[in-house]
Amino acid sequence: MTVQKDLKKALAAAESAKGTYAAFTEATDDKNAQQMFQLMAHDMDRHISQINGRLGVVAQNQLNNQGQ
Repeated sequence: MTVQKDLKKALAAAESAKGTYAAFTEATDDKNAQQMFQLMAHDMDRHISQINGRLGVVAQNQLNNQGQ
């Protein structure tokens, strides 16, 4: 269960970071900074997708273990 809890914490942190980067993008007029924050938010999308995929594997493993 620890892995699942850790993944959920990581997911929350990644979602929070994505929101922060989006807010920073909107808060600045510096085009270079906006681009950097947009790229960082895009990276968080990838991280979020990876974490969600792993959470799905963990959930499926738990279901398989319960059925045995």
